[in-house]
Formats: sequence, structure tokens, C-alpha cells
Amino acid sequence: MMRKLLLGLLLGLAATPLAAQDTLRIATEGAYPPFNFIDASGEVKGFDVDLARALCEEMGVECELVTQDWDGIIPGLIAGRYDAIIASMSITEERQQAVSFSEPYYSNKLQFIAPKSSDFSPDELAGLTIGAQRATIAAQWLEDNTEDVSIRLYDTQENAYLDLESGRLDAVLADVYVSYEWLESEAGSDYEFKGDPVYDDDKIAVAVRKGDEALARRFSEAIEALREDGTYQEINAKYFPFDIY
Repeated sequence: MMRKLLLGLLLGLAATPLAAQDTLRIATEGAYPPFNFIDASGEVKGFDVDLARALCEEMGVECELVTQDWDGIIPGLIAGRYDAIIASMSITEERQQAVSFSEPYYSNKLQFIAPKSSDFSPDELAGLTIGAQRATIAAQWLEDNTEDVSIRLYDTQENAYLDLESGRLDAVLADVYVSYEWLESEAGSDYEFKGDPVYDDDKIAVAVRKGDEALARRFSEAIEALREDGTYQEINAKYFPFDIY
């Protein structure tokens, strides 16, 4: 009898709807402007952050945002320290083995940036030193598609840009919208995109624990609702003069 009672309680908990959950803990990196960053007052801001809060409001739950270093962001989700990741995470086959994803909430491309004064060409990479953020599709693309190239990987995208400024890198490969933000800044004013995007089918989504399809579906429905009522477009326009969806 006790075993049947325990089983019934477990099944009841599994069937508890998301609406009954008062708060969702959502992780972001906090070092990936304009998508997520820490401002001068110490608050986390950015496109991902604004979207996370709008999604929580649409889903009828409180939103508790936490920051987590990129290298540990998926392990933290798996360990249960938060319920979801909204940190410009690309959908990849490798990550799909560890987490489940919502539908995409924006599309991305990979493109090189280098000094305006350089004759850098994506077609002639041999002998060069190229930087990228560790554990990203940019890093994976360099490892899979280059030979005789010195690849330097960084814990944050901002540190890759710093080494480019210092002359320790010939170029950086990164997400086009993050590079766009940096190129518009004073620090990036002497740099530019070089060549066409080398990869243009990158889909960014909300990550949840593997098998939590109900939560992934709720995020997908909320994304669609924000697109339909114009909230998504308002957030988009706050950071970009073009649609990134």
C-alpha cells in the first residue's frame, strides 16, 4: 500500500502544470553584449535578459535571473541550479544530447573581423592566429575547417576582442550580431567584417533540462506569442536596427 501511495504522489508531482510553478530561475552569461552583460550598476542587462523577462510574463511566472560563466552553464542546468538557459545558445547536435531546446528565438551567422588596414581574407588563413570564444560554434568551426592555423580560445568574447586590439590575433571569428555591437563601439572602430559569413544557419534557442519537453514547449509558445503581439519586435529594436529573428 505504501509503495502505491508513493507512486501516486510521484505521478501527481510529474503532472503538476507549469502554471503552478511561481518562479523560473533562468541563467545567462552576463559577458556577451548586447545580448547579456553587466552594466555599470552591477545589473544584468541585454536582449536575452529583456526577452527572458517578457517570456516569463507571458507564461505567468516570476523570473529570477542568475549569471553563470559560459563553460559551466550547461552543467549548472543539469545539476538543477536553474530551470533554463537564455544566453544566446546555439542549437547543436552535441548540445541536444545534454539538453532540450525551445524553438529558435533568433538566427545567427559567423563572420570574421580584422583590422581595416589588414589584407586579411577568410580564404587565406594558413599561418595566422585566429581567436574565438571557447565552447562556441565559432570555436568548433575553426577546429573543423582550418589547417595550419593557430587557434586561441577565450573564456569570454570580450577577452578575444581585447587580444585582437593588442595585436596578438590576426582576426576573430564570432557571432555577427555580437561583432556588430563591438564594431559600433570606440574600441572596434578600426576593425571591420572581412569576407562573407562562413556559416549562416545558426539557430539560437532556450535550453532546458533534457526531457523537459513541457517547459520547452511553453517557452516556444511564449516566443510565438511575443512575435504575434509585437513585444519581440520592440525588444529587437532596442538593440538592433534590423530584425534578427
